[in-house]
Amino acid sequence: MATGVVADASAAFLLRLVHDIVAVSVAAGVFKRDCTDLVRRIALFTHLLEEIRDFGPSDHDHASSSSDSSWSADLAIALQAAKRLLSTASGFHSVNSSDGAAKRISFQFQCVTWKLEKTLAKIPFDQFQISEEVQEQISLVRAQLRRATERYGSLNSRKVLNAISQPLEKDVGDTNHEISATTDGVRENRGAARHAADEETKVLERVNSSSTPSEVCLSNETDSKGQENPATKSTEQSKKPDALVIPVDYLCPISLELMRDPVIVATGQTYERSYIQRWIDCGNATCPKTQQKLENLTLTPNYVLRSLINQWCAKHNIEQPIVLANSRLKKGDGSFRDVSGDMAAIQALVANLSSRCLEERRAAVAEIRSLSKRSTDNRILIADAGAIPVLVNLLTADDVSLQEHAVTSILNLSIFENNKSLIMLAGAIPSIVQVLRAGSMEARENAAATLFSLSLADENKIIIGSSGAIPALVDLLQHGSTRGKKDAATALFNLCIYQGNKGRAVRAGIITALLKMLTDSRNCMVDEALTILSVLASNHDAKAAIVKASTIPVLIDLLRTGLPRNKENAAAILLCLCKRDAENLACLSRLGAAIPLTELTKSGTERAKRKATSLLEHLQKLQHP
Repeated sequence: MATGVVADASAAFLLRLVHDIVAVSVAAGVFKRDCTDLVRRIALFTHLLEEIRDFGPSDHDHASSSSDSSWSADLAIALQAAKRLLSTASGFHSVNSSDGAAKRISFQFQCVTWKLEKTLAKIPFDQFQISEEVQEQISLVRAQLRRATERYGSLNSRKVLNAISQPLEKDVGDTNHEISATTDGVRENRGAARHAADEETKVLERVNSSSTPSEVCLSNETDSKGQENPATKSTEQSKKPDALVIPVDYLCPISLELMRDPVIVATGQTYERSYIQRWIDCGNATCPKTQQKLENLTLTPNYVLRSLINQWCAKHNIEQPIVLANSRLKKGDGSFRDVSGDMAAIQALVANLSSRCLEERRAAVAEIRSLSKRSTDNRILIADAGAIPVLVNLLTADDVSLQEHAVTSILNLSIFENNKSLIMLAGAIPSIVQVLRAGSMEARENAAATLFSLSLADENKIIIGSSGAIPALVDLLQHGSTRGKKDAATALFNLCIYQGNKGRAVRAGIITALLKMLTDSRNCMVDEALTILSVLASNHDAKAAIVKASTIPVLIDLLRTGLPRNKENAAAILLCLCKRDAENLACLSRLGAAIPLTELTKSGTERAKRKATSLLEHLQKLQHP
């Protein structure tokens, strides 16, 4: 994940992380004191998180800016990094003080303590009912962490350390399944997270079953080669590396994660390619670990280490991504397939994408689209042949056919996780947004699906949100085809997980569009509308807009007549709107919500029962203060 993590983790989720860390049994070793100190300091977070969980934001809390709302996600990242570090460092024995592994672990302690201290500084205490005693305790912890960071050494740049302390997608995936759509916390909005996964599957099933040769599945189904889509592995699968003690040499010194594509820099140190590239892209010319100046910025693949990591992963049944090298595809099981013939054909197609002959360009991009639909192997080969920048250029073509095939090809290519970053690096977003605004309906539909696919990588939510995509998606949500509306709804839901995009969506008129979907007699997108509203309702501006649009009576009606899932989401949204808001509670009471809420406590889903019970308690307090 890049800078600006996009999802707020709830206090309940953070507390579980803290409890997991406190429960770690620290074994004797070189870093026993460091591990013990880290666990002790993190244990002191408990009271703070309990108060945030129990009391939530104060009544005067307004919509949080991205900087205000990012603290919880940043803290989740830091705590997860601390948890991984403890599993690595506890019981570690170094044969001598100059051991490289020991230095890497020391560097990791520096990164984690720095991140924890800086994240604590970002917590907006004035927005929560935090007692003075707890505030003093956190100030003490910050001072301890600051001294610990200094003891490990100094770093050249805050910006650099912020860049290297970002998590792998696995971390954010865990956090995203704990997204807080209401002030009740993350565990109460798992329905929204489930909806995201459901919609991810629906989008790709829809595209694959289409009569036109368009998009492939974004879901976790397998392609024609039997290769599981790595972009959508379950959280449980993604946690496999954490269940084992990963050899320290296999961990990237920057991300603290198992390396997949290790590369060597000029100083001889090895890093995960994506993280060291990010470091360099930030304008740094030093080795992150040794702080030595890099004589050149060449990244040399560490084939020996990658082979050892692959062997270790195979031994422990950890799936490795497909790797392309020397015109051969290397599978996770270590087997190879010669693709030199396929590669030559694809390179010829990519060359024809730039042909002066319009018909040659059309034929080439249509074939690229078809190939990219068929298998993960093809997506790797097409990207490796340099097709992505050329396809991005074709997005602005005047020819409708070229544009439709190009945007659909990019959607298909984005399914392979590694290609997402290549598409972003090619500067595709502005052109995709332009297609979304002015393309044919098919092109607009697939542009929306592409934005959804790219936004699965959380750092991209920020970039996409600031690109002008949200107003264009809202317009498609209002005026598109049925398929286009569903694609737009899915993309908007995923983008609005990031707090900074919620205000953009409100300003783009999303509340009006969602209310229309709720009251549509055809009743075909009620579920999508409710799920997006459940994410938006935690935002102050969105909450005000939802109430102003007279949505409360519609939600109460859904409590009476909706499907079980609709009732659940309606109750969750109403609780978010009415909690600590006497005026909205009074409106709820006047409209007779107590009767359907009481019924929901008896016959609703477990989550619906909790929401309905909480709402009834608030109504009783209003009537009997």
